Amino acid sequence: MQFTPGFPLNPLQTSLIGLGLLAMPALAQTEPAKANETIVVTATQTKHTELSAPASVSVVTRADLDKMNVNNIGDALKHVPGVNIIGTNPTGRNEIKIRGMGGDYTLLLVNGKRVNARETLGSAFGNDFDLSSIPMAAIERIEVIRGPVSSLYGADALGGVVNVILRQAKEQTEAAVGYTRTMPTKGQGGDANQGSAFVSGALIDNKLLGSVVVEGYQRDNWKSEQSNNPDADALEKREVVNVLSSLKWLVSDNQDIDFDLGYNQNDMDSYFNNVPRAPTAPATPHNVQELDRLSLGLTHNGRWQHFDSRVRYYFEQTDLMDDSQLNGGASDVTQTNHTVDGQVSGYLGDHLLTSGAEFRDTELEHSRNITNGSVSASQSAIYLQDEFGFGDLALTLSGRLDHHETYGNEFSPRAYALYTLTDEWVLKGGIGKAFKAPTLAQSSEGFSTTACRGACQVIGNPDLKPETAVSYELGTAYEADRFGAGVTGFHNEIEDLIQSDQWGPGYRPSVMTYLNVKKARIKGLELTGWFDVLDNVKLAGNWTLLDSEDRSTGDDLAKTPDHTGNLSLDWQASDVVSANLAWQYVGSQIIKVPARNAQAFKSESYQTLDLNTNWTVTQALDFKLGITNLTNTQRDQVATDADFILEGRSVYAGVEYKL
Repeated sequence: MQFTPGFPLNPLQTSLIGLGLLAMPALAQTEPAKANETIVVTATQTKHTELSAPASVSVVTRADLDKMNVNNIGDALKHVPGVNIIGTNPTGRNEIKIRGMGGDYTLLLVNGKRVNARETLGSAFGNDFDLSSIPMAAIERIEVIRGPVSSLYGADALGGVVNVILRQAKEQTEAAVGYTRTMPTKGQGGDANQGSAFVSGALIDNKLLGSVVVEGYQRDNWKSEQSNNPDADALEKREVVNVLSSLKWLVSDNQDIDFDLGYNQNDMDSYFNNVPRAPTAPATPHNVQELDRLSLGLTHNGRWQHFDSRVRYYFEQTDLMDDSQLNGGASDVTQTNHTVDGQVSGYLGDHLLTSGAEFRDTELEHSRNITNGSVSASQSAIYLQDEFGFGDLALTLSGRLDHHETYGNEFSPRAYALYTLTDEWVLKGGIGKAFKAPTLAQSSEGFSTTACRGACQVIGNPDLKPETAVSYELGTAYEADRFGAGVTGFHNEIEDLIQSDQWGPGYRPSVMTYLNVKKARIKGLELTGWFDVLDNVKLAGNWTLLDSEDRSTGDDLAKTPDHTGNLSLDWQASDVVSANLAWQYVGSQIIKVPARNAQAFKSESYQTLDLNTNWTVTQALDFKLGITNLTNTQRDQVATDADFILEGRSVYAGVEYKL
């Protein structure tokens, strides 16, 4: 593929310029990427601008994180279009829903590597362990892909992908320490403290780079006067410690080796409302969970004459002590993940090809819930992606074949097209198929989970089929120097959704299982826009409309708001002071209320307002002050009866010193 300086480039070529891809330094010098453009890699595992990426992409930058009060990944994404942060249990645990798909269908990556401790907690108590396992101080940016991308990433990506890109060590030494305190002004308790330290730089000049991030988060339990049970916690007590370290060996100009080591400790303690309850169950059961996670990875990156390569191994082991009064005592759970993968990218004529293979093994040990003590599952996959163009039309075709030792083969194809009308205006759309294999808890008949508030058991079903989805989207986006906008319509058809059997009138078995019973349809519209009102004032917003249906019942899907809107006003008042006002609207949604015989009711919409200010006192010293839920908004009685209580008005103050 030959390029001449100044020669018009097609959209695919333009999106790769200045990115150092595929040993083409001449191309990098032809037309460098614009300074204000954001580069993304998650959509194709090759580099594109946000506008030209063949997917619906949003990016949360380091600057975005710095102007918010952010304690975990969920907090960081709450204003992203198409994303809802939804409560999963009565004590404040959340999940990320993308385009109406639950948290189990959102694939979380760190630098492209899976983060997965979901198997350690098979119950419906709410597993948000992964969201709090990544220190906020270590994040460079977060890329969110809305829509299925199983053609590259395999199972669990039915809803989309969240890829957390970490800060990379540089030759120059960098260091920072920070502390933030948050205090609710309503209710009892809930004070939170977050501290972090970060250092990176060259250990051996031009040969060995390193970085270390340490972050701690501690929050007291919070009780609210809104709760129907005054002894229950509206937010659980939580103590989190995260450590991430990395070494980069610069083997040569075209090779490097990365070694990553991480540790996560996550201790939770809560009393939650269990009324109505089984006759032998407590009204306010005590729940303690203590999780320890160790992860490591080894990666070789090569930039050769005609292609780039990556080979890596990563390991993750999670140990959970789960002690709940409803479970009848403490149990020890260990989940171990091994992954080996490799990938090459290079040009063949005018086609940019990306191909790879992956092997993944997961083992789960449980001292109480597994008959033989442990269960395991392995998956292998190969994939191929082709990016090519015809004039102003850029096409991306990809497919992945996964082999699961239990469920056999699953093929996930995807096709996407992007047409450049002008340098600032594109049309884009595509179709993709995705799947999700049953979890070990759902598929292993020797695995039992406590349910029905302690009065029944749910056992795994080895005859389950994988859940599948076919997704379509079509949209347009415009990006100029001072304003931009976009609109995207999407339609998802999901089959064989897995759900647990449930108690009903006259039906109360002591042992139940999981079944493929659901079909669902989710369609909607996403609107985004931003405008530089003045040189120092920026207005940005997005609106998502969702229409969801459980095909088996005709009802709306639970916890799926029909509308979600965000509006943000940024003001750089001076070189010292900046302010951000963030408004969010969450529309009505269906919630199942245990206190009302587990029937489904409509919970009305609500709105919140956050005020954030940042003070750059010196080049090294920053302060931040703010108020979350400024208007002290409360949710309606339906949500309150289901124990989904919105955290009241809180004030926070923080300081960061950069060395």
